[in-house]
Amino acid sequence: MRMRRRSFLRLAGIGAVTIALGSFGALNFTSAPVRKIDFHAHAILPSYVEGLKKLDIDAQSEEGFPLPKWTVDAHLKFMDEAGIDFTVLSMPTPHIYNSAVGEKAACEVARKINNELYELCRIYPDRFGFVAVLPLPGVEGSVEEIRYTMSTLGALGVKVASNSDGVYLGDERLDPVFKELNARRALVIMHPSPAPALPRIDVVTGKDMDLFEYPADTTRAVLNLLANKTLEKYSEIKFIVPHCGSFLPYMKQRAITMMSPIDIETSLKKMYFDLAGDPMPEQLDILLKIADENHLVYGSDYPYNSAQILIDKKKALDEALDERGLYKKVYGENAEKLLGIV
Repeated sequence: MRMRRRSFLRLAGIGAVTIALGSFGALNFTSAPVRKIDFHAHAILPSYVEGLKKLDIDAQSEEGFPLPKWTVDAHLKFMDEAGIDFTVLSMPTPHIYNSAVGEKAACEVARKINNELYELCRIYPDRFGFVAVLPLPGVEGSVEEIRYTMSTLGALGVKVASNSDGVYLGDERLDPVFKELNARRALVIMHPSPAPALPRIDVVTGKDMDLFEYPADTTRAVLNLLANKTLEKYSEIKFIVPHCGSFLPYMKQRAITMMSPIDIETSLKKMYFDLAGDPMPEQLDILLKIADENHLVYGSDYPYNSAQILIDKKKALDEALDERGLYKKVYGENAEKLLGIV
């Protein structure tokens, strides 16, 4: 039996008090209690691992590190210990497209992954939702997958890579995909993907994509969206930019100067930003220079750091958000608005 999106959200109980909010960890903040939602976490599913093999994509070679180990039990345990009530799962990087293998194979892999994500969320509807993976830059296959996953499986939206086989977000070739997403007022979670051609030998940034290339490619993709007025054409889409905005706070003034007459400041404030990565002690305040505080949401980036490291980071973030009066907004109010609960 398939599940429509509204039914999925209702079963998940995101907007209802169906779980004792204090049962997932002590909350000692003045703005607590609040139901906490994680928008940046990954499930390393068998269908994904097998799909990469089918597409002849090697994570170690592309990313500079192997895929982390993941199990649903370990993820639930992390959520309980971190005090996270609900997680929106997405696929990690590498992106599932290899032009040498072909679009048909990418479509088949995407369908298997999305079906497995659905089954996982069906088993744990009060803990997990998911955003679908698309076989971008394949347009027809991606439009079909949006319709299937959002109308039939109850996907909360889609995940898109900053670039897919070198085709960046904002490229007019992807307009039919964004037109479909816009008609659905869809949630779109961006995730970095390394650029196709990078200096990898004898340069530190070529060894681990986390250090520089991930934030660089996210920034490149957002600037391309702005330059091509994609956000204006498809204004109903709710974009989440990962990793505390990446390099966008630094780029804002340069973009205002060099990309006139595009209203960079207004466009950035319309986007949402997750706080995955290292928001403390400086990045949160830097991000607030460009972002609307009503458009910040939490992201753990599990399982790309150990559970204990992520819990320690979250404790520091909890204190900082509470001091700034943003705790309830980031964990609950902004999240529920983004998911269409309020």
